[in-house]
Amino acid sequence: MTYSTAYRRMLNKLGYYNYHNAVLNRSLNQKGGWDSHCDRCRSYILKAIDYYKAEKVTVLGSGWLLDLPLVEIAEKTRKVRLIDIIHPPEVINQTGSLRNVELSEEDVTGGLIKEVWQKAGKYSFFNKLKSLDDITIPEYSVAADPGLVISLNILTQLEFLLIDFLKKRSVIGEEEFNLFRSIIQKKHIDFLKKHRSILISDYAEVFLDKSGNTNTIPTLMTNLPHGRFKEEWTWQFEQTDNYLYNSTSVMKVIAISF
Repeated sequence: MTYSTAYRRMLNKLGYYNYHNAVLNRSLNQKGGWDSHCDRCRSYILKAIDYYKAEKVTVLGSGWLLDLPLVEIAEKTRKVRLIDIIHPPEVINQTGSLRNVELSEEDVTGGLIKEVWQKAGKYSFFNKLKSLDDITIPEYSVAADPGLVISLNILTQLEFLLIDFLKKRSVIGEEEFNLFRSIIQKKHIDFLKKHRSILISDYAEVFLDKSGNTNTIPTLMTNLPHGRFKEEWTWQFEQTDNYLYNSTSVMKVIAISF
């Protein structure tokens, strides 16, 4: 789809363009700490594609293609559809020579971005939102058979910028936000369960401070399906000191096929 100027302006105000650039910058600044994670993602995806003998693949959250073995997938399948809220110009150029690769810019929450903007955008510091009850959380859907669906490191990020936006315009407590997170994540998994799917996601972030103390914060707020086979690994997410926690951090990651 082609976004209207108004929709692109909304995405910009919500921080989606800056967020995409920040992801790339963080991966470059972590001194190779992301390389192992990206390699594990690529390896798992290729094994799953061979297992399913997929002819068509749909990727949700293709991003900068750091963790996606796109060329190999394109060689193994008839069609690849990459879906994300934004496709960077570099990715558009990179995929231009791959004839069986299609790019689509879509909100994989099913429209929650626009819903939050319309319901909460009118609130301000002086007139704050008091409840999330009026915000409808939809489920993403596709018009045609997506083939094998890959949800790639987005499950716990779907609500990130939306909650950041809502917190600035509300007096809502963390408990209600956690419920909001859990419903968004569950809706995403409900969609994946309707298709042959691969889910790769973090489920917890572990902080290590300079004294050797650890603090684990769950990032997954709902239950995962059992799946046919799974792998787990550690993602060296933040190797330099985190300004907020004065610590380094790792993500606990799980990959599931179902």
